[in-house]
Amino acid sequence: MADWKVKGTVLVACNCDYGCPCNFNAPPTTGDCEGSWTWHIEQGNYGDVSLDGLTLGVYADWPRAIHEGGGKAVVYYDERAGESQREALETLARGEAGGPWGIFINTYELVGVHPAPFEVELADERSRLKVGDAVELEMEPIRNPVTGDETRAAVVLPKGLVFNEGWCATSTHFSVKGDVEYDHSGKNTEYAEFEYSGP
Repeated sequence: MADWKVKGTVLVACNCDYGCPCNFNAPPTTGDCEGSWTWHIEQGNYGDVSLDGLTLGVYADWPRAIHEGGGKAVVYYDERAGESQREALETLARGEAGGPWGIFINTYELVGVHPAPFEVELADERSRLKVGDAVELEMEPIRNPVTGDETRAAVVLPKGLVFNEGWCATSTHFSVKGDVEYDHSGKNTEYAEFEYSGP
């Protein structure tokens, strides 16, 4: 197994209320989990293969909490990747090299791994994402329901699986179509820095 390391920014979106109780080992807001993680790799390598500037996303649907399993998921990765980069991204996505994917793979059936065009605009709570015709995410700051003022809040997880500190926001639009489908606009989103390595 090749040595690998990736770091960058992850965008999280799901069907939970702000903050997502799953972050605190509590049941999801509605009892099931429909969510996604999109990792934009700012710097990374798998062995001697550079992954700088590439993006990888998992879009999943579980009937209960994530750890209870029984879910299904689809992976999209940056279509600009060359052959060796595609092999590296697929290896990571299939959980074969560890990282968060090595844990998630035990909770869902991976129904597809596809190259796709990614449009990623990282702008803190106003970040945006588009993956071909399959995924669309637009984020905005959470607002105080009385004053309308923007509210900044963070989730701090020293031993977090995906991130250690994530800034909370809300989705003005979040939809996934294809092998996995849902629309959870107006729900929880987070953006965070990540850094993983293996084996």
